[in-house]
Amino acid sequence: MRIGVFGAGLIGRKHAELVARRGHLIALVDPDPKAKALAQQLGCTHYPSPEACLDAAQLDGVIIATPNQMHVEHARLCMSLRLPMLIEKPISGQASDARALVAESESLGIPILVGHHRRHNPKAQRAARAMREGDLGKIVAVTGHFLLYKPDEYFDVVWRRLPGAGPVFINLIHDVDLMRFFVGEVTEVMAMQSSEARDLEVEDTASLMLRFENGALGSFVLSDAAVSPWSWEFTAAENSAYPNVSANAYQIAGTHGALSVPDLRLWRHPQKRSWWEPMESRDLTAENGDPFERQFSHFLKVCEGATPLVSAREGLRSLEVVEAVKQAATTGTLVKLDHA
Repeated sequence: MRIGVFGAGLIGRKHAELVARRGHLIALVDPDPKAKALAQQLGCTHYPSPEACLDAAQLDGVIIATPNQMHVEHARLCMSLRLPMLIEKPISGQASDARALVAESESLGIPILVGHHRRHNPKAQRAARAMREGDLGKIVAVTGHFLLYKPDEYFDVVWRRLPGAGPVFINLIHDVDLMRFFVGEVTEVMAMQSSEARDLEVEDTASLMLRFENGALGSFVLSDAAVSPWSWEFTAAENSAYPNVSANAYQIAGTHGALSVPDLRLWRHPQKRSWWEPMESRDLTAENGDPFERQFSHFLKVCEGATPLVSAREGLRSLEVVEAVKQAATTGTLVKLDHA
């Protein structure tokens, strides 16, 4: 498979290095002169623009890791050549643009895999399987946390201090996508946000409540100004850039059991279900595997005709939930979602 990567920023570089390591990287696209040196290092051709790349290179698939607001424009260029795509999350900067892209790709039958890489994590997949196989009974309640401290120098970059760059848009979409993967569609959202910790224009903390289509209720609290071990980044051990701790990010409770994630500890009553009765726990097992490696292996199959694990429509729905969270936090109203 001959793969091109659009974008050579942090995530684009990660994709390019992985694709090159697997022997599939043909082209790297980025107007930054530094990208040319990276392309030489990785043994591929550098192009300053997607148009130049698509005119010259013969590709079997494209990974789009350009800025969010460019995703739809670059995806349409690839669709004109009927190229399968892996589009980094979020699928677009705005849900309205993403809806048009989803409709176009579906009508043309061009596959899009959205880069919600956590769904490829074996621990996330094992947790989802436990819920679907009924180990917890009917899901009743979900709680989750994204609580960590981004260093002060992170905000030396101007755009990170402005509305739209806070943890709701930047980080929550990962967790929302996993909540949907585990529990199902979100139908209603309530939320509050605060900027008190850093006193910037952008929020640093938010709290939200979710109603799921199957009747379950969820709560989630997030902050990038809180010292804490409770986040997927610290607990899942999927990215060596973050220290690993023995803690959890999510707790899911049902009528027959409860599961903490990502440690995959399942709690149940061995006999009668009652708060008077003892409980027992056991650890579910999951194979090891880098979710980015697994995601790319899956993308190669998508290029050969496989159905994407995270389709364009799935990526759209996670983006719609995050937009609803921001709307609810800004207006103080209950926001209902219609995923038609």
